[in-house]
Amino acid sequence: MGSSFAAGPGLPPYVPDAPARCGRSAGNYAQQLAAKRGLALTDVTCSGATTGAVLEGWAELPAQVTAIDADTRLVTVTIGGNDVGYIGNMISASCLTLARNTGSGTEKCRTPSWAEEEKFQQLAAALIRIGTAVRERAPNALLIFVEYPAILPPTGTCAATPLDPADADRLREVERRLRDLTGLAAKQSGALLLPAAKLSLDHGVCDAEPWMEGFPVSAGKAPYHPNMAGMSAVAVALDGMLPR
Repeated sequence: MGSSFAAGPGLPPYVPDAPARCGRSAGNYAQQLAAKRGLALTDVTCSGATTGAVLEGWAELPAQVTAIDADTRLVTVTIGGNDVGYIGNMISASCLTLARNTGSGTEKCRTPSWAEEEKFQQLAAALIRIGTAVRERAPNALLIFVEYPAILPPTGTCAATPLDPADADRLREVERRLRDLTGLAAKQSGALLLPAAKLSLDHGVCDAEPWMEGFPVSAGKAPYHPNMAGMSAVAVALDGMLPR
């Protein structure tokens, strides 16, 4: 389950029967893990999904959690960034900074809409509800919350992250809050946590071997999202968490 960081937009080929707007890659971390382990996978990840899409459904898409039942043995989830505008704001802020630096004009850029504290409190509760819902629907399943990987360096920026220093710091704080809230939800629901932020610390956008796309990107790629190396790294880490 999850949003774009679980779905894999910009990483073709895509799952043939998936909704086009979901950007559900046949190489996302769940797909890779299922192929390696010989698991029967139900992949309901969708780019743009919020916790509401997991719990209640989204337009024509049913609630992701309804894909789980008593026979489910493993559930992975990366969710929450869209609830607080994490990547959307990173893209908007980068667009504005790059446009100003190059004199190309800001007309095509959106203005970041920073989440207030209330949004983070709502997200905290929703993540815990997801854990509870999984436990109720699949009491015998192993539940693993997967953090958002690191994108920005601990300090500063680079050419692939054209951000104002204040915006970069604000986005680091959002990433930290997401990490903390994901960890809290895992703890509250007795789930495992894959610390993807720590795992990817030396593979951010500005590193020599990035697991993330920067900004801007070539056609078909998703800015500030995992590349195939990043997806594979998470799949390998998940595999290491499962019983042999």
